[in-house]
Amino acid sequence: MSEPTVLSARDGGVQKITLNRPQAFNSFNREMHLALRDALAHAAGDSDVRAVLLDAAGKAFCAGQDLYEPSISPVGQTPDLGTAIEDFYNPLIRQIRALPLPVVCAVGGVAAGAGANLALACDIVLAGASARFIQAFCKIGLVPDSGGTFMLPRLVGAARAAGMALLGEPVSGREAADWGLIWRCVEDDALADEAARLAAHLATQPTLGLAATKQALATSWRNTLDEQLDLERDLQRAMGRTEDYREGVVAFGEKRKPVFTGR
Repeated sequence: MSEPTVLSARDGGVQKITLNRPQAFNSFNREMHLALRDALAHAAGDSDVRAVLLDAAGKAFCAGQDLYEPSISPVGQTPDLGTAIEDFYNPLIRQIRALPLPVVCAVGGVAAGAGANLALACDIVLAGASARFIQAFCKIGLVPDSGGTFMLPRLVGAARAAGMALLGEPVSGREAADWGLIWRCVEDDALADEAARLAAHLATQPTLGLAATKQALATSWRNTLDEQLDLERDLQRAMGRTEDYREGVVAFGEKRKPVFTGR
């Protein structure tokens, strides 16, 4: 039997999801798309999961689309790439952004094309020093997808977004951190431990509050200030009724570390 294209296992409150096509630099085929979406859905539906860690097997994080996938390169036919985007990439990015859990992504090696934008859809991205983020679409006459044209200008500004998208030059892990493209760059041999530590920490935090924070940050990109102030009011009202808020206040008064349950 062939190896599964995605590995998924829970360790405490962390669901670790690993892209597992190292022989193809973890490039996407239909099977890996469906397996990744299933793993994310399982994490969202498991009340014991309070954070997700996304990483990859082998020397690359993800090289984007597998160009040898039959649906992408049908013999003797012109492909409809829009169908692949609509059926696979758009649902995946929407699923990650809407996940009511913090998602930590550990990028080691190359993250190219949709692989780069998959990482950028996550909440907190760590990269090894040897990581490379490449908007490779321009090399084959395509447009950045998987949210790339949305995320890049918001993360690094218009000038750097245009340079990345039009030139397709690699951006190192250190450059990515300096530019604000990702949260942090660490040494390669520290990446796995640091990502696991960060995910484990998030799994002990007030999950509902983190989910509401994700919602507020995402919505701020389209809201007016007045709309955002109203949203903050409504979310804060809801969070003030959670068990985690009560625990946080009590623990503060008792000068102890709070024990959050995600409720």
